[in-house]
Amino acid sequence: MRDKIYGQLGDRVFTAGLVLLGLAVMLIAGLMAWELGAGGWEAFRSFGFWGFVRGSAWNAVAEQFGAWPFLLGTLITSAAALALAFLPALAAAIAVAEYAPRWLAEAVAYLIDLLAALPSVVYGLWGIFVLVPLVRDHLEQPLFLWSAEHAPALMGVLGPPTGIGMLSAVLVLALMIVPYASSLARDAIRLVPRAQREAMYALGATRWEVVRRVVLPYARGGIFAGVILALARAIGETMAVTMLIGNSGQLPYSVFGPAATMASVIANEFAEAEGGLQLSSLLAVGFLLMLLSLAVNLVADFILRRMSVGEGRK
Repeated sequence: MRDKIYGQLGDRVFTAGLVLLGLAVMLIAGLMAWELGAGGWEAFRSFGFWGFVRGSAWNAVAEQFGAWPFLLGTLITSAAALALAFLPALAAAIAVAEYAPRWLAEAVAYLIDLLAALPSVVYGLWGIFVLVPLVRDHLEQPLFLWSAEHAPALMGVLGPPTGIGMLSAVLVLALMIVPYASSLARDAIRLVPRAQREAMYALGATRWEVVRRVVLPYARGGIFAGVILALARAIGETMAVTMLIGNSGQLPYSVFGPAATMASVIANEFAEAEGGLQLSSLLAVGFLLMLLSLAVNLVADFILRRMSVGEGRK
């Protein structure tokens, strides 16, 4: 009887601890949002919420601040990086989970996880010393010279071929989220019940047919949710993008030219902000970045619930 009472007490204490930890996470997130919103209130009050979001001028001397160039730069770089990273990440996940022998799959999975854990500054340094020269000398300059001779109208779209700009930032960002999306997709694929595969093999299906008709449909919710979470990481990426994107908030952006993201402008100007409207505007940009990340995570949760096997339409 005493053991039963102690067991019930332990369950209640454990449950209460989990609830308190969950509430603490929500409280911390709420406090972060409150501090960013309160710090950016002066900017929102001066320009209006939508005026600040849609404003395209960022001039500390004239005290004119608008988040639209950085919001646009964040959306373009993140979406482009995700488009480049999706198929390689999915292919790597399928190869590791379904095709590679066990010894090779474990080695490749370890390397993928290692790449996902590398600090972003390492990617940034690699991008500066390796990626930028390759992109500038073998892609941007030849394409720019060709457009100057055959299609001058494209020169304004392409921008200056310096190597430092949006294209390099997109490429390094895609490289960064490939291992992250691949790891999540691999875990989702490995959760597919073995009985599902064996049933298809018993019907005479090939390995590719099993992957296409059983594995991918069953794991689609986890795969796409992982892709959206990788997008959330791309949206909030700071150091590597700051080192490669050129950090220019002047619209319109070009393919090769410099740009800026919400995270990069905060990293560049926060230490130099002397307070007042500039600091408030940076905090307001941080608040918008938090809202954007929250929206992306909510979309990922919706996709996971909507596309998971067994979830009916409501």
